[in-house]
Amino acid sequence: MTRKKPTGSRLSHKPSKGATQDPGHNRNPAGELRIIGGDWRSRKLRFPDAGGVRPTPARTRETLFNWLSFHIAGSHCLDLFAGSGALGLEALSRGAAHTTLVDSSAALATALRDNLRLLGSESGAVVCTSVDTYLGQQAQQPFDIVFMDPPFRKGWLTTLLPLIDVHGWVKPGSWVYVEHESDLPAPTAPANWQLHRQKTSGQVTYCLFRVIQAAGRSE
Repeated sequence: MTRKKPTGSRLSHKPSKGATQDPGHNRNPAGELRIIGGDWRSRKLRFPDAGGVRPTPARTRETLFNWLSFHIAGSHCLDLFAGSGALGLEALSRGAAHTTLVDSSAALATALRDNLRLLGSESGAVVCTSVDTYLGQQAQQPFDIVFMDPPFRKGWLTTLLPLIDVHGWVKPGSWVYVEHESDLPAPTAPANWQLHRQKTSGQVTYCLFRVIQAAGRSE
């Protein structure tokens, strides 16, 4: 997603994965997402102006999906704080077998379902709930790829990264993508994850981790 990441006490998501709110500047009630690769390349989708969400920049998405180019096809993906669906829908366009998109906003969840119908896809599921509630339960099945671009200045990664690991949302060989403020130290990942790639663009640092062994296992 991209929800605006706060620069002030009320900012919720960086120019988040879809988000950067510009109060007082753009009064347009809706935003636009353009898919940049795969079967739906150049397709434009609309989403509501809920919480300052805006799509992750095209350049960032291109870098991420280049990193994952040999792992997307046939994968099962989880897009947390999905917002506009920029990452989850991009993954489906590029050949993911299924994507689950999680967002707490009812308006955004409705738009995600509408856009999946518009694209003619039955390979996406939308869950309208808070991400901490979703990850707080034991996973029925691990995902191959997890995308997470939470609101900045909220400490979400410190809380959620351990839940992804211990509740079985990933397995050895899974990939976890996260974004965080570039002016803060990188979040501490579980000991069984290995940093694979990292890049900084302006105020945002994005990282790709590889899960190298099962949770709780030590060599």
